[in-house]
Amino acid sequence: MNRLVSGAVAGAAGTLALDIAGYLDMVARGRSASNLPAELIRRLAEDAGLEQLSTPDDKSDDATKNRRSALGALSGYSVGISIGMLYGAASPLLTRVPLLVKAIVVGGLAMAAADLPLTTFDLTDPRTWGTVGWLSDIIPHAAYGLITVSVVDNISK
Repeated sequence: MNRLVSGAVAGAAGTLALDIAGYLDMVARGRSASNLPAELIRRLAEDAGLEQLSTPDDKSDDATKNRRSALGALSGYSVGISIGMLYGAASPLLTRVPLLVKAIVVGGLAMAAADLPLTTFDLTDPRTWGTVGWLSDIIPHAAYGLITVSVVDNISK
């Protein structure tokens, strides 16, 4: 199988693992889903001059809010699949690197790709998260890294 395709499949599987870990956290703590991806979409739309998508929530109809929420979720899938493709392409160079190290690096890349735009737009500040906040971000991204690396490495055998 083409390494980019196997990486895309692995990234999709990793994203599913990340979502499952996040939803389990929501169940365990009784918390709601984050609105930060949708707010990031709103801010990006504002910068791009896309008037309807950039309207603040208190002035937006449900359809606009739903579109931003969907675009936020789709951006997460895009990031997860893209990082999987990058790992798929790079995997032949990493055959001697232990699985756990590769999983931590891939999960860390996914976490950075998710958190840096939110931090750049002042939607979150990791310095204020506390232990529970960090764990609720690290654990799903660690699951992403482990599954993504495992799938690519097992498809390549």
